[in-house]
Amino acid sequence: MPMATAGPLQLVAAAAIGIVVLGVLIVVRKVPAFVALLVASLAIALVAQFPDLDARSILQSMQDGMAGTLGFVAVVVGLGAMFGQLLEVSGGAEVLATRMLAGFGERRASWAMGLAGFVIAIPVFFDVGFVLLVPLLHGLARRTGKPLLAFAAPALAGLAVAHAFVPPTPGPMAVASLLDAPIGLVIVFGVAAGLPAMIVAGPLFGRFVAARIPGVLVEAPDAPEMREDPPSLATVAGLLALPIVLILGHTWALAAIAGRDEVAPLLEVVILVGHPFVALLVTTLACFRLLGTRRGWSRERVHDLATKALEPAGIVILVTGAGGVLKQVLIDTQVGRALAEPLAASDVSPIVLAFVLAATVRVLQGSATVAMLTAAGLLVPLLEPVQPSPHLRALLVVAIASGATVGSHVNDSGFWLVSRYLGLDVGQTLRSWTVLTTILGCVGGAVALLLGALS
Repeated sequence: MPMATAGPLQLVAAAAIGIVVLGVLIVVRKVPAFVALLVASLAIALVAQFPDLDARSILQSMQDGMAGTLGFVAVVVGLGAMFGQLLEVSGGAEVLATRMLAGFGERRASWAMGLAGFVIAIPVFFDVGFVLLVPLLHGLARRTGKPLLAFAAPALAGLAVAHAFVPPTPGPMAVASLLDAPIGLVIVFGVAAGLPAMIVAGPLFGRFVAARIPGVLVEAPDAPEMREDPPSLATVAGLLALPIVLILGHTWALAAIAGRDEVAPLLEVVILVGHPFVALLVTTLACFRLLGTRRGWSRERVHDLATKALEPAGIVILVTGAGGVLKQVLIDTQVGRALAEPLAASDVSPIVLAFVLAATVRVLQGSATVAMLTAAGLLVPLLEPVQPSPHLRALLVVAIASGATVGSHVNDSGFWLVSRYLGLDVGQTLRSWTVLTTILGCVGGAVALLLGALS
């Protein structure tokens, strides 16, 4: 898209109008996020170029944004969805939660549920992980006589923080791609910020809120389809660790070859197999074998399950691609630069800015994924003049994830999922789930800011 001729005020107005359009379409008109992001991107481009419109450059910018984002995200989200589907249907997720609970004991069940939620949310979507754990949470409440929230709050904290903070979940993978942040560093910083956030918002806050909001034991969802002989804990743990270990190896190898003219063949292999494409491909193929055909499933059943996993993944992929369109339009119209200049002259930390942008969009329209993509799109042009280090880029991903976690309320589908399965009314859900997500985001953002100061 040609250089915009509009003045700074018109460009800032374009950004403001785009965000308002996005919020109205999603919150008021209930338009799907994919469509709303595209309409908001088009609105920004039209306002930024008015009155000298260049239709071809606008369309090319939108096409480039979609293609540039999906070239990475579509592959990793699709493979990750297949991995998560097989883990869910095989009973692997329930095995992990049950064995963690047995290892910790009922006295420390809240900690077990927090860690189980944290690990389970890495390969499966938040709502799927929660529904898988609900029967176990109700069983614990009945057996111990403790309030349901004493166990549900830690599980929810673990699920929410891993879903937003730790690749290969779609949100942080998409934001890392938009910000060009190393995935391995995002994993390290995501865990470093996510675990303290989970502890504070889960077992600690859970104990506090359970004493005030007991919750109600409602009818638990049907148990997932599962064989009588679920996979072993070692198999599940190995499959969960495999992509993370390979991706961390990729990051280490890239650091090891920095400045070298020649690269050892072994390092080239580590770089290849540790790329998210190959790491998730290897893991998915291992799931097909270890969770499927090796345990007696037919190849047709494995195929059908893997194909079914792509249905919800397709929605995530399209929304992420639309977020890439928004980012590219902000760059090509120079709206991002117009926003960057006054901010660059201020002393605002980019980590704080990333958190505030994501939190604002999250509270206004509800979707954490849309908040992360919108904040990343707004942030990319601000980073171009300063060219931040890989460490800072990774911390910005965590800051965006933190901001996009806070303040889940009535405009978020997760709010109603929690309300339904825990037997809470709107006021109780606001005092428990909304506060929990706000604690998660604030603690995660504070850790990211601390890590930024230390690095």
